[in-house]
Amino acid sequence: MKLLLFTPQLPYPPHQGTTIRNFYLLKHLAQRHTVDLLSFLAPGEALAPDSPLHTLCRRVATLPQPVRTTRQRLFDTIGSRLPDMARRLDAPAMHQLAQQWVAEEGYDVVQIEGIEMAQYGASATQSRRQGRPIVVFDNHNCEYLLQKRNALTDLRNWRRWPAAAYSLVQWQKLRRYEAACCRQADAVLAVSQADRVALERLVRGLSVTEIRNGIDLDAYQPTEPAPPRPPFKLLFTGKMDYRPNIDAVLWFGRAVLPLIQQQEPNVRFQIVGLNPHARLDELRANPAIEITGGVPDVRPYFAGATVCVIPMRVGGGTRLKALEAMACAKPIVSTSLGVEGIPVTHGQELLLADTPAAFAAATLAILAAARQGARHEGGRVRGLGLRARRFVEAQYSWTQIIPGLERVYEATLATGAHARHTES
Repeated sequence: MKLLLFTPQLPYPPHQGTTIRNFYLLKHLAQRHTVDLLSFLAPGEALAPDSPLHTLCRRVATLPQPVRTTRQRLFDTIGSRLPDMARRLDAPAMHQLAQQWVAEEGYDVVQIEGIEMAQYGASATQSRRQGRPIVVFDNHNCEYLLQKRNALTDLRNWRRWPAAAYSLVQWQKLRRYEAACCRQADAVLAVSQADRVALERLVRGLSVTEIRNGIDLDAYQPTEPAPPRPPFKLLFTGKMDYRPNIDAVLWFGRAVLPLIQQQEPNVRFQIVGLNPHARLDELRANPAIEITGGVPDVRPYFAGATVCVIPMRVGGGTRLKALEAMACAKPIVSTSLGVEGIPVTHGQELLLADTPAAFAAATLAILAAARQGARHEGGRVRGLGLRARRFVEAQYSWTQIIPGLERVYEATLATGAHARHTES
């Protein structure tokens, strides 16, 4: 098939959730299909001459992300029915490219990666002939649900009420807009069962296909367990200007880490990820907390970690940080929401805990086993990690996921007619 992908930023290098999914989808699709790419460039980004995107794609074009002032965003929040995410990447030049390329190339499939790019599906179908191209909307997160959770979390703290007010407004706008995006697409994808159910509740008659996030099992390999001696390293990975990640590490640093340090003072909490937000500055005062910012390769941090922690209280989708940690066979402690959409079992692939006391107790249990050097497969430390590795090998390899996406293309092209849905 001939495919055109729209991405909000370059898929390579794959350094955070969105780019990881987009790159591996593109990489594996390009092995069997002709793939073209239209992408925005984030600030400071450039398409390098030696980028593998030139090899994977027949044709690539990029535009800088539009710049919106705080005043413009405030005006749109107050005066527009559209959510912030619909305005963020709205560029006339990208609409023109979409129309031009579809008219020239006769694509079978146009795939939209994320809600910020959803508007380009309409531009791409202006030149539709004989039912082609179909538009596939790959909804990386159920965004209205994410903003709802943000609002309800921020309402608990009066200092966060301005952010809660923003999320309340965006929640309602996104509910309408996300439903419209789903109705306009010929096929809708979700990364988890929870997101699939939420979208199908949003739009009556909508059928959403779960196409999971995957993991490069060759790149993320188990290593020897971290040394069974302190300092024990507790690792969190993720893009650190993303509100759910900010909330997670603040909650862990304020409420959980002190409980751990009461019984195991020789620990180090490592926060590894791009663009640390100013809200994290309060954590720098704790000598047990290290905020690295972006790193060239996160895998050495996984290798040195005693425990990977996923203390998420808001968010959606599938946590790639969880899949990476499981592929590296690391012991994990997570909240239930931190692995939402991944069918894991407490005590089998990881430990689940949703209160500060329970999270600290689960982490301390793994640290105690690590101190004793419990490395054999039946031991709690090594056993959790090895079962986690086997779990992702069985269910989250890209080679298993891509055929499901190809079946969506084939079935949607075969039906031909575009299905309209009524919002419930």
